[in-house]
Amino acid sequence: MLTPAVIKILVVDDNPTDRLVLETILRKQGHQVVSADNGLTALQLFQQEQPDLILLDALMPGMDGFEVAERIKKQVGEDFIPIIFLTSLQDADSLARCLDAGGDDFISKPYNSLILRAKINAFTRMRAMNHTLLTNRDQISEHNRMLIREQEVAKRVFDKVAHVGCLDADNIKHSLSAVSVFNGDVVLAGVNALGNLMVFLGDFTGHGLDAALGAMPLAQTFYSMIEKGFNHQDILVEINKKLNEVLPVGVFCCGLLAEINFHEGTIKVWNGGLPDCVIYKPASGELSLLKSRHLPLGVLPASQFNSRAEMYDVHVGDRLYLWSDGIHEAENHRGEQFGEQRLFDVFQNNSRPESLFNEVNAAVNQFIGASEHTDDISVMEITLVSPENFKASHVLTQDSSFAGPDKWSMSYELNPDTLRSFNPLPLMLNVIVQVPMLRTFSGQIYTVLTELFNNALDHGVLKLESATKNSSEGFSHYYQSREVLLQNLQAGSIRFDLDYQGGRKGGALIIDVVDSGDGFDYQNLGLAGGDVYSGRGVHLVAKLCSTLEYRGRGNAVRAVYSWGESAF
Repeated sequence: MLTPAVIKILVVDDNPTDRLVLETILRKQGHQVVSADNGLTALQLFQQEQPDLILLDALMPGMDGFEVAERIKKQVGEDFIPIIFLTSLQDADSLARCLDAGGDDFISKPYNSLILRAKINAFTRMRAMNHTLLTNRDQISEHNRMLIREQEVAKRVFDKVAHVGCLDADNIKHSLSAVSVFNGDVVLAGVNALGNLMVFLGDFTGHGLDAALGAMPLAQTFYSMIEKGFNHQDILVEINKKLNEVLPVGVFCCGLLAEINFHEGTIKVWNGGLPDCVIYKPASGELSLLKSRHLPLGVLPASQFNSRAEMYDVHVGDRLYLWSDGIHEAENHRGEQFGEQRLFDVFQNNSRPESLFNEVNAAVNQFIGASEHTDDISVMEITLVSPENFKASHVLTQDSSFAGPDKWSMSYELNPDTLRSFNPLPLMLNVIVQVPMLRTFSGQIYTVLTELFNNALDHGVLKLESATKNSSEGFSHYYQSREVLLQNLQAGSIRFDLDYQGGRKGGALIIDVVDSGDGFDYQNLGLAGGDVYSGRGVHLVAKLCSTLEYRGRGNAVRAVYSWGESAF
């Protein structure tokens, strides 16, 4: 192995005396020397010997030094092989031609050994530096290739976990413009057991694998809890808990979770750290700002997390717009940011609501121009439609290849400790939807279970009067009293008995609910055929079920939900 101070030098000169002088000087300095007396031999020796530096006579018969230099520079490509021209030329044009031909320097005849040593040492250092730069560049390129590969793998895994959900529904539009392969923004949508649309837009700190670290558990939790029947609040609590556990300090997710109830015309919104998104009402041009009221997901421990959401009334044709801060922070070539006002100007100037989504994206892209994105940019538009016009492809659907068990039953009793702190409905629904033939009806079954459970808890165990909710003040007082009574509950119980009998052509789910309350006079409910009901909940259950029957002193009720060719 040669030491760094010793290099191999190719000397090319047609003059034997000059060539011998150079060889002697170089060998005394400790270098290896190979020599050639013409240009063609020089090219052959260059290929064979692979020298570290070339001393090249400019003027030679046949192939001169200029042509030799040009050919060698083409061969070496990015590698740096210094070429020092040996010349007796003194005019500026001739010396410039040496450099133009690919030479890196020149030395005049006769040779000064001190100057020659200094030039060789300088170019040896430059060659070593060039080699280091090329090695570092190749390593960086390889690391970057591996990083992109890892991001691509992470994205494929994420796409399987965070399936399209119902993002392909006719009333949903979304766009994502990513800085890296793996987007730091997350867009999710799914339909819960009540038939409500749940949408989530999140913006993680960082991009690429930093974002993937939290995006995958977030998406998995979101879709899993929706399919198991958990509500808006439970989903937020679990996502925050999961992210707080897995994410390192300083990494979090700004997010907005919205639940759209097409039947009641409401949107429930929780915003933690996203910009002020909007509900746009084309009829009046009104923009309702959905302000951030909470810290981002993953920041607070479960004990400090606040999942309280805000409710908004909406009508068919209204539009929910969500976006990440990448829109506000998008910069043009002058370093100016797009900002909030330019975005709201697009809303104000819009005359065709159906084109507003495209106008928002066009305005941002036109403002950015040829400038590169510095942050992920995501936009969602959800149009409010009538319940019958909302069609989502990815919902719990019937599996025709497997009907599930024909008969099964389950009993589930809740006592005060459980009633104070646990919602049993997602657990029961999760058991029910394991039967493929029942999945299609999970929304209606969930509604029946919810109404029966709330009636048993509120009126049976807690002894609240439904008539209290006849005014907005009474409604508020009702739920305040409910919360106080529930937290102080020391006695009481509710028992569910579920009995399923069915097959491919039809079946029934028999639901018996018994509470420990005093009951009530149910004889005047009119369930036998009248139209008088004490409350909307009982009325709704009666419409959904083939049978609704109160028993005993009114603290027991049987509801039969039938489907297909059921005999019940």
